[in-house]
Amino acid sequence: MSGIVIAIDGPAGTGKSTTARAVAQRLGLAYFDTGATYRAGTLWCMREGVDLDDVDDVAAMVETMNLEMSLDPENPRVVLEDEDVTALIRTDTIALTVSKVATNLEARAVLGQWQRDVIAHERVGGFSKGRGVVVEGRDITTIIAPDADVRVLMTADEEVRVARRAGDGANAATVRDAVLGRDLTDSTVVNFLTAADGVYTLDTSDLTIDEAVQVVVRLAHEAAL
Repeated sequence: MSGIVIAIDGPAGTGKSTTARAVAQRLGLAYFDTGATYRAGTLWCMREGVDLDDVDDVAAMVETMNLEMSLDPENPRVVLEDEDVTALIRTDTIALTVSKVATNLEARAVLGQWQRDVIAHERVGGFSKGRGVVVEGRDITTIIAPDADVRVLMTADEEVRVARRAGDGANAATVRDAVLGRDLTDSTVVNFLTAADGVYTLDTSDLTIDEAVQVVVRLAHEAAL
């Protein structure tokens, strides 16, 4: 029997990553942040001097990158060309640039297949030893894993999402652009703002992370019955 796949998508600031990691920890599953693959691809192209507006060159460069990801929800890591870039891909520079790669359909096709392979591996082995994976990203429930056992679209009010990402001392304009601006750009190539058929909508505007986790865990238990 193959392991369970829990797919979570939705816009920035809804709590996808935190919830997905917590669910993976609670259920003993792998945790896979597919958005990190686009961030790593962006960093790789920038380092190699590739024009991010050149669709073909970006896709070709992404295909050459040596990327490894730890799917341990306790300590997820991203390793690019044998260098730990977990922190580097979370900088403002990458956050404000990653949409150029994320909206490149050729690059999405390359990374999408890589993501499917990772998910398939966790169904039978991998970090989870076949128990399964919680995977999150903007096209997970519709394009990458439409056959996932549990599919959830997380939403939240715009101002709530911006406030969650801002934090103390953060530049409000930068945060707003990174959150809402990227959502607007990315939504031109993939739908992550409304739930597709069979996808459970989870509005986290008034929920704590633990409450959101409880909902997803309940859905997972129901799917396993």
